[in-house]
Amino acid sequence: MSSFSPTQIFEEGTTEEKGENARLAAFVGAIAVGDLVKSTLGPKGMDKILQSASTAEIMVTNDGATILKSIALDNAAAKVLVNISKVQDDEVGDGTTSVAVLAAELLREAEKLVDKKIHPQTIIEGYRIASQAALQALEQSAVDHSKNPEAFEKDLIAIARTTLSSKVLAQDRDLFARLAVDAVLRLKGSSDLSHIQIIKKAGGKLSDSYLDEGFILDKKIGVNQPKRLEKAKILVANTSMDTDKVKIFGARMKVSATSKLAELEKAEKDKMKAKVEKIKAHGINCFINRQLIYNWPEQLFTDAGIMSIEHADFDGIERLALVTGGEIASTFDHPDQVKLGHCDLIEEVIIGEDTLIRFSGVAAGQACTIVLRGATDQLLDEAERSLHDALAVLSQTVKEPRTTLGGGCAEMLMAKAVEGAATRVEGKKQMAVASFAVALRQLPTILADNAGLDSSDLVARLRKAIYDGMSTYGLDLMTPGGGIADMRDIGVIESYKLKKAVVSSASEAAESRAEEKGEALGKKFDPQNRDMEWKVMMYYTIDHAIPNVTRIDDQLEPPLNSVNPQVMGNESKKGILGTSQSDTCFGMFSC
Repeated sequence: MSSFSPTQIFEEGTTEEKGENARLAAFVGAIAVGDLVKSTLGPKGMDKILQSASTAEIMVTNDGATILKSIALDNAAAKVLVNISKVQDDEVGDGTTSVAVLAAELLREAEKLVDKKIHPQTIIEGYRIASQAALQALEQSAVDHSKNPEAFEKDLIAIARTTLSSKVLAQDRDLFARLAVDAVLRLKGSSDLSHIQIIKKAGGKLSDSYLDEGFILDKKIGVNQPKRLEKAKILVANTSMDTDKVKIFGARMKVSATSKLAELEKAEKDKMKAKVEKIKAHGINCFINRQLIYNWPEQLFTDAGIMSIEHADFDGIERLALVTGGEIASTFDHPDQVKLGHCDLIEEVIIGEDTLIRFSGVAAGQACTIVLRGATDQLLDEAERSLHDALAVLSQTVKEPRTTLGGGCAEMLMAKAVEGAATRVEGKKQMAVASFAVALRQLPTILADNAGLDSSDLVARLRKAIYDGMSTYGLDLMTPGGGIADMRDIGVIESYKLKKAVVSSASEAAESRAEEKGEALGKKFDPQNRDMEWKVMMYYTIDHAIPNVTRIDDQLEPPLNSVNPQVMGNESKKGILGTSQSDTCFGMFSC
């Protein structure tokens, strides 16, 4: 009887992990991601410095989604947290750090329950009961002022101030909150932010930024053409306007005399002139093209008294066509089938040292432009990300006008409701429900820790206040020494939709990770072959080191709590965080 040799069914280079190792990999990877970004949470959260591996470009940000999508990960559970953070950013615009941190805390509590021999399905059932209780309490605490325009506008300003208080715009949050609210209210209930243009111009201070009630295009008007045009009829096009020159490269021509070459060039010019005549037949006085406009057609437009603007990038002409009510044309044989754009006035404006073009009185009356000023490009980039978060949250709040309170108030109210639900659950599920409440209380704890305050004392005081019926109280992190205060009195208000999305997404992510079957497959990590452009240039301070993090290689020995994440060296090729080009993973620096 012949013996059977083992059959290889997996692709070469595939690793397989089962049981305890697979479970630990899922828990540790997700918890590491949560610990990575939690120092950015709240009004006193720190920024992160990220450096591109290929271009050495520097990015300074505290936006959770931006940080997580910029780092290389080699862990399935960690990637789930990155994905829910991205979805949160796409759907609501803010709360990206909160959702990752809450999911990580839920998994941390789930790991403790598994260590107590509680089955993952029992944990999941308990988490679902707790999630329903938390969302019900959140809904009961929500307030709707949409019937009172004045009160609702105050809510919007408070939401914008709360969102911006943890951003680089915090010191000027009153100004930018007003700008964001004014811009969103112009949308008249729409959540389409493409009508709001953001222009960044280096120079001046952040406080020099302003809202312009028109569309601004960062281009210049053609030479010797009118710099001011009223009652504009605009043709927006994406067409080649550079065929007035003979293409020498890649072409061969045989001519008997130089005059023949001149005839060829004249034929090209005549062809372009015919194209310009077709464009003029549309009855326009302004032509905007995505591509270049060479000297000859530009001169033809000038002679006809038509303003021409060249090389408007694709995003620019799409948005311009949208706000002026026109369509982008590529052919011009049927003028009656082309929809023109209109605006009351086109003029040049000077911002800083640059000349730009402003379109006033556009067909889409809700269109506007926010001009950002600042000292450096990195500052302006982060200011744009921060302002976009505020605009996104406000636009969603206009659609779902209910609001709730920040400063840990909503989380403590939900934790109280979950603890109440735990008393009505029998068996081991009660422990899972109670653990959900513990995870919720970690959010105000992290807020206080990031502010350098005594989190144990503050959270205990806040918990007592909530249980005593002071349902509008939360953490006051802006007062020296900290304390608890009425969040509605000090204007710390957040969107109900944002909070609901955070709890729902984090709960679902934790449930999906907790119910893994204990087996994981994956290709061996290759640091030279990955999609992520950014590497993490990270240096841990003692205060922000990731606790209880181990590499997959180290899960058998030494034990979990013995690994020092201060330096994860060359041997960490299968680490939780992806390695840099030199196979070294560094810690992130909080600045």
